Order: sequence, then C-alpha cells, then structure tokens
Amino acid sequence: SWLENRWTLEADATWIHLSSIDYTDVVASQSGDSENENFFMPTLFAVSPEYNNFRFGFSVTAPGGLSKQWDDSYPRRYAEEFTLKVFDINPTVSYKFNDRFSIGVGVQAVYSDGKVKNNALLNANPLISLTRDMTGDSWDLGYNLAATLKPMDKMNLSITYRSKVDLTVEGDAALHYTNNTIPATVNWDGYAEVEIPLPAVLAVAASYTFFDQLTVELEYDRTYWSDYKNLDFNYASNFGVGNPFNAYDAVVSKNWKDSNAWRLSLTYDMKNNFILMAGFAMDENPIPDSTLGFELPDSDALLYSLGVRY
Repeated sequence: SWLENRWTLEADATWIHLSSIDYTDVVASQSGDSENENFFMPTLFAVSPEYNNFRFGFSVTAPGGLSKQWDDSYPRRYAEEFTLKVFDINPTVSYKFNDRFSIGVGVQAVYSDGKVKNNALLNANPLISLTRDMTGDSWDLGYNLAATLKPMDKMNLSITYRSKVDLTVEGDAALHYTNNTIPATVNWDGYAEVEIPLPAVLAVAASYTFFDQLTVELEYDRTYWSDYKNLDFNYASNFGVGNPFNAYDAVVSKNWKDSNAWRLSLTYDMKNNFILMAGFAMDENPIPDSTLGFELPDSDALLYSLGVRY
C-alpha cells in the first residue's frame, strides 16, 4: 500500500544447486548417494497504482517442491526419482485505511506437476524386479491474508497467512513386475492419483529503521506440516494381498509435525546508491526420524545470507 503511486514490476530468476546426499546403512550394500541436481526458478511480481486506497497485485512464485533422485539399488526402491514442481499464481488486492494501517487478500491458483519413479530389484539371481513410473499434475485453490500496522514512521508490524492447499495430483502410472523364477511378467497401466498438502504458513514480522539507514527485521514463521499425515497413492484398480503391486498401493505413514522458523535481517543504506544486506535464520525440520524417507530427507537448518544492492 505504501509503494510509490505508480506501476511497479519485478522479475527474478533463481538458480538452485542441490549437492549429493550420502546415505550410510548398517547393511553396507544398501548405502548410496543421491544425484546432484540443479533448478531454475523464475518469479514475477506486479503492483498497480492506487485507486481510491485500493491497489491490485499479481505474482507468480514457486513456494514448494524440488526433487530427489537415487541410482543405488536400495534407495531407488523408494525414490529413483521423486519430483514435485509447484507454481503459485496469486492475484491480490489491498486496501489502505490510512497512513498507518492496511490489509490485503488474495486468491492462490496453484499448479503442481509431479513425477514418481521406483525401481526395486528384489532378488538378483534369479531376477525379480518391480518398477513404477507415474506422472501427473493438478490445479488447486487457496487464499492468503495480510495486515500491516505502522505505529510510527520508522516501524512496521505485519502478519500474513497462506492457507493450506491440497495438491490433488492426477495422472497415469505404469507398473511392471518380472519374476524369472516362474517365469512371469505383469504390466499395469492406468489412472493414478495422490494428494499432498502444501501446508498453511503463518508469518509475524516487525521492522524498525535506525538513523534513517539501518533497518532491522525480525520474523517468526509457523508452517503447519502436521497436515502431512500419510502418503497414499490411489489407482484405478485395487491391488490386494498377494498382488505384486500391493507394495505401491499401501499407505505410507508420514506424521510430520508443525515447524518453526526464526529470521533476522539487516539492511544498511550507504546513501551512495549502494545498500548492504545480511540475514540469518533458524529453520526446524518437520520430519520425525521414524518416517524419514529417501524422497525428501531433511534436517534442522541454519541459514546465512549476504548481499548488496545498487
């Protein structure tokens, strides 16, 4: 609401490099390393001029996703590839009551595109193998709310809330089973779906500018990962006990927990067209040890950042 009264546009591009993850099992033959991975993420933001205290906005962001791939025989049983790309298309409107208080609301149109591959070599001699290759996508809706209070000129107090969005990914799956003992081969192709929550996020932040140069911001995030209770793939057919594909039809418990993040940022305006920036954050891991999986390993994180703007 307090940007300059004109059209404001911002376009960004982020490159992400994920290094390999080393997995060491108590059974040495089951150890393995994940692949290095690279991602390119463009984002876009636009804000209109003011119309009777209203302003309209639009953004395209990537709030979740990424990928994990394993080539070694044991990890690839569970995640030869587990990829989820998520794009949030978010039209918004804000209303400025006065120079001290403003609110905003938006609609999230979330597009997700997923791919799951498993390759299980159950017995090398004679060869018994089981594979899955599934692709799917979906459009799903959510909302976001925001409010900002400026109790004094140099201070901002803000709160934002993004709703949970259930990603209802639908597509096709190809399942294949080979048993050279019998010998026997079974193939199944058909409709498949899986529902994955993009969790709600509550953020509360405060900032203050000292000496008209140094801005300090503190933020607390609460991500409601406890909505991720199970990973349940559903197929057009029921695979009962004794069917080799029953392993891919079983419900996998996740039972993630809500996680917290604390963030601190410093911005220093040198008054010569240069602005210096620094940040630090502590981010909790939502995954219990008992349900940690190859598709998305995680840990507590300490994040550091430095930047300069001209």
